[in-house]
Amino acid sequence: MDPLSTFCANPDCPARGQFGKGNITIHSQEEQRYRCTVCGKTKVATFGTFFYRLHVDIQLVVWVVGLVANGCPIQAIRAVFGFDPRTVRSWIKKAGLHCEGVHEHLVAKPADHPQIQLDELRVKRQGGIVWVGSAISVRSRLWLGASVSAIRDSALAFDLVGKVKRCCRKRPLLFTSDGWQPYVKAIRRHFREPERERKPGRPRLIPWSGVAIGQVVKRYAKRHVVAVERRRIQGSETRVKRLVAVSQRLGGVLNTAFIERLNATFRSWLPCLVRRTRGLARRTETILAGVYLIGSVYNFCTNHDALGSRTEGKTPAMAAGITDHRWSLAELLSYRVPPPRWVPPKRRGRKSKALLALIQRWAM
Repeated sequence: MDPLSTFCANPDCPARGQFGKGNITIHSQEEQRYRCTVCGKTKVATFGTFFYRLHVDIQLVVWVVGLVANGCPIQAIRAVFGFDPRTVRSWIKKAGLHCEGVHEHLVAKPADHPQIQLDELRVKRQGGIVWVGSAISVRSRLWLGASVSAIRDSALAFDLVGKVKRCCRKRPLLFTSDGWQPYVKAIRRHFREPERERKPGRPRLIPWSGVAIGQVVKRYAKRHVVAVERRRIQGSETRVKRLVAVSQRLGGVLNTAFIERLNATFRSWLPCLVRRTRGLARRTETILAGVYLIGSVYNFCTNHDALGSRTEGKTPAMAAGITDHRWSLAELLSYRVPPPRWVPPKRRGRKSKALLALIQRWAM
């Protein structure tokens, strides 16, 4: 146990979410509990992780979650390990919610992504069809998030592009997708900012100047591609070619090959995404949790052939500068997302000396 590598998770503590400040002490070595000297609360070391209140051998659970995240059916896990399928599904849902929090904390931050590709998956579930929209940064192969909807409509596109915007800085950026028009409208709606003027009323929204949009439309005949049409919807031809060359490294043309390859990876890793499967998901929330689980495993725990050899070990998160090493699955599931920094309460009158001391130490 290392007090300097953890933080206070009490939402009412002024020292919450801060590392190495000397406020964390070891309360019980046997019970693996820490104590915060500011608020006086004690927390077990697994609080805020996937393993919190999990009364099963940790290594065994990591094996089960790792097998599911790499395409092993739940019935096979039941036959080998003897776990009830409902127990395994609850672990997958809990792991997916944990990985979604890790993704929002580490991946959903402004960064440079010269080209982003968007696409959807049609997924069968018990009682209907759902659509899973995903996005990938071509240069780093980083998975940027997903949205799940029962209908393939503009709401799915708006939700997905809204998640992508949280990952982007105001830099030259190319969006590539198929010929589905809601993506164009969603990109134009999200990627704009208010113009600051000293006038009453709502400010005017100005689109980002460096955003380009391209589409790749494939024509089929007897289930074979017979023609490919590349459309430039927004941005100059010079900008589109430059962003394609920067993101794909070896040049190339406008395409959606990277997101299509990622969709194939997701289908092979998550049993409920397979086109013909007996392991259909029952709820949409289960599909979303499974997608974030395998998406985080792909980002943090999987070496990518295009980013380096398997002996060197380079994951999309390493290529994007998020981490400096390849994570194990246990490290991903045990990562603790720190809460937001404490904000002093707003009160009328003069602040007390005790409150001023807390503000001086924890809010500055």
